[in-house]
Amino acid sequence: MRDAIALQTRSNPDATAFVDAATDSSWTFRDLDADIEETAGRLAACGVQRGDRVAVLMENRPAFVRLVFACARVGAVFVPLNARLATPELRAQAERVGPALVVCETETVDAALELPVPAVSVDAGGDVEHLGARSPDTFEPANLSWTDTRAIMFTSGTTGDPKAVRLTYANFAASAVASSFRLGVLPEDSWLCPLSLYHMGGLSVVLRSALYGTTAVLARGFDADDVRSALAKYDCTGVSLVPTMLSRLLDAGGVPDSVRFALVGGAPTPPELVERALDAGVPVCPTFGMTETTSQVATLHATEARGRPDTSGRPLLGTDVTVVGDDGKVLPTGETGELVVSGPTVTPGYLSADANSERFCEHGLRTGDFGFVDAEGFLHIGGRQTDQIVTGGENVHPEEVAAVLRNHPDVADVAVVGVPDEEWGERVAALVVPGDEGVTSDDLRAFCEDRLAGYKHPRTIAFAEAVPRTASGTVDREAVRAILADEN
Repeated sequence: MRDAIALQTRSNPDATAFVDAATDSSWTFRDLDADIEETAGRLAACGVQRGDRVAVLMENRPAFVRLVFACARVGAVFVPLNARLATPELRAQAERVGPALVVCETETVDAALELPVPAVSVDAGGDVEHLGARSPDTFEPANLSWTDTRAIMFTSGTTGDPKAVRLTYANFAASAVASSFRLGVLPEDSWLCPLSLYHMGGLSVVLRSALYGTTAVLARGFDADDVRSALAKYDCTGVSLVPTMLSRLLDAGGVPDSVRFALVGGAPTPPELVERALDAGVPVCPTFGMTETTSQVATLHATEARGRPDTSGRPLLGTDVTVVGDDGKVLPTGETGELVVSGPTVTPGYLSADANSERFCEHGLRTGDFGFVDAEGFLHIGGRQTDQIVTGGENVHPEEVAAVLRNHPDVADVAVVGVPDEEWGERVAALVVPGDEGVTSDDLRAFCEDRLAGYKHPRTIAFAEAVPRTASGTVDREAVRAILADEN
């Protein structure tokens, strides 16, 4: 049985397994195990059986954590749905996955009722049956193998239709082991998670902490002051963030001395943000990962960040990164191409056969991300393949342009995309967040003169108070394009 909570309850019953920072409630492994057993029994009472898929449609809360492990206990496949999606998007995902049940909360009842699947709520009242009203059925804990599917998770979809990714018990275990070799694990560790649990960056914190026998601390969304308070109150040693969250934490005063790693992913971490964090005493660990790789592919240890702020570190234990050209051939060290990842954390495949044929090659999973590996094995990320801009027959990598613009002293943030152009097919466009001193389009164009080839210069520049981002922190490129659409 691949049940980490049950195993920890046998060997570590009184250790704190989980803390809900919003209510200052905590559970030992023994307490959490009892709650999971009851929740699993209620799922069984709803007719959930081994192999069924159970969708969960809610934001961060203790019930979400219980369901993660209760699904495993009955042998069901856990399917977290993004609670912020529009109803048509949720319906399309539910139809693709075919869950036997969707579990929601008060705030998501209306969306759950629109899905073609029976629904129950973790809250009493409303138009959906209360899960707690079901008396738990007796059930036999599932005897699962490492190759069984534990979860189906959807990719962010920022570069196309979200794909349904199968992830096994072995994938999650390998990811936890590899991460521990890079970040370390101590008996007193507690890992704060302000990331949404329906994203890989959030879910991995809960699952790894259970495997390690350490404490997961759950935050209900991100507020810089609340997160700083929780880090101090619960003596947290780790925290998972996206770059925007890190920036806001630094603005609010940084993190307490108890924190020994701040894992920052979901989007490339600008080198200047890495340096700012280090100057503030924050042990920042930029990382590159994907849903398909069960989180981290490569992570830069904080001790190496000062000398390598422009990288995502070396690949983790068991993970191989190959760089290939347009023809699929392996490129020499230092040359930029598409990153292909292989190893025990990589998904065995998507639900879609077409996606599998498109995304897997002889070297592994084609990530769709550009980058290169330098002579010392450090990974440099250069944007997604599908984000590439082709202007007048020339290829432009958006992150290359963005990196130059970020170096301007009066640019706080920037996103670069391609927009349609009648003459050139596409033109380079930039959405810029000015710094305190302000900056003009002419200033930025002059700044690019001796730093970028002419065809890489942004022809369209617009200004905004913030760059639109998804819940996971990646740039929402469609929203950026919409803002830039009316600019000349």
